[in-house]
Amino acid sequence: MKTIYIVLIRANTLLSKVIHGLTGDSYTHASISFCDRLYPLYSFGRKSKNEMFPAGLIIEDLERSFIGETIPCAVYRLQVSDDVYKLAVNEVSIMMKEQDKFYFNTVGLVLCKLGIPYKRSRHYFCSHFVSEILTRSKAISNSKPSSLMRPSDLLELPEASCIFKGELKHLITAKSSYDQCISSAVSTVSQAFV
Repeated sequence: MKTIYIVLIRANTLLSKVIHGLTGDSYTHASISFCDRLYPLYSFGRKSKNEMFPAGLIIEDLERSFIGETIPCAVYRLQVSDDVYKLAVNEVSIMMKEQDKFYFNTVGLVLCKLGIPYKRSRHYFCSHFVSEILTRSKAISNSKPSSLMRPSDLLELPEASCIFKGELKHLITAKSSYDQCISSAVSTVSQAFV
């Protein structure tokens, strides 16, 4: 078995504030990761930390990609077969090879709020992308079109379980402690074989 991670946040960006104001959803952004260190995170969003556009397929880093002190965050885990995991990783890898040919789906984001499915080649918004990867790889059985999936819908996936809920800064602190613990254990094991 392998694990796929979904990271949900509500950032302090203008777009996030608008989405939160219109929907009242706890989270306004979604990313996917294939590593327990939650790096890299793949999503659709701002290509520059300080500007809304240009936007498209991006790699995010929990410690550097998000602005603000108190950012609500949740991490969900999906246990999947090796084959499903490989399919999901492959889907993202193929897209990353042509990263500059993928764009943020602003129209789709608006139509999602209105409940109107809208699929445009090579255009996604964050939760649309995450849902599409999970659906294509068969990690989830989703009856709702990916273009209508909001970050809050990812909370309801029966295949996913919550492993963290709190502020992003607490996740980063916990992740740093975990990374140090792993580094220490690896060092100890390595020294035992010297």
